[in-house]
Amino acid sequence: MGQARVRASVYVSVDVEADGPIPGPYSMLSFGAAVAGRQDADGYVAAAPEAVTFYRELRPISAEFVPEALAVSGLDRERLLAEGAQPEAALREFTAWVREVSRGGQPVMCGYPAAYDWTFLYWYLMRFTGESPFGHSGCLDMKTLYATKARLPLRAVAKRTMPAGLLSRRPHTHHALDDAIEQAELFNNLMAWPGV
Repeated sequence: MGQARVRASVYVSVDVEADGPIPGPYSMLSFGAAVAGRQDADGYVAAAPEAVTFYRELRPISAEFVPEALAVSGLDRERLLAEGAQPEAALREFTAWVREVSRGGQPVMCGYPAAYDWTFLYWYLMRFTGESPFGHSGCLDMKTLYATKARLPLRAVAKRTMPAGLLSRRPHTHHALDDAIEQAELFNNLMAWPGV
């Protein structure tokens, strides 16, 4: 019998800026996404990270925030309370965008590290739309990917320990779209890297 054709994965780099450590009591203030590339049984094909992107700033969902967390992004909560997108509308737009850019494939969220961003993104998707275009587990952590290819313990890995040639040349600005694009470039480099 012939081998079943593998359905492509479409990798979407996502970065989140939030005003606290967990969703619910605290708010996701902005998120950015960039299509990194597509992988099927024939291999991985990188996309231009800045070519296909999504960005929204959101209205906070609670009055609570951690000043140090808010300071990281530099976003203005008062402005977002007045001008930020309603989370339900923004997450529905994002879901439609993910489905459009991953036509014919299965979307996979990727991040560095993915745990924080995935926690906020998945919680917001489920809370405000009742579904996730990534399913329950369509998430890939770039830190784990690097640790596996480098044959290192996960807790020994940081960007400063990675070979310079793998890192993006773009600055890490803590603007969600800038950082999603930067991470998409890192992801493409990691996918091309044979490891050690």
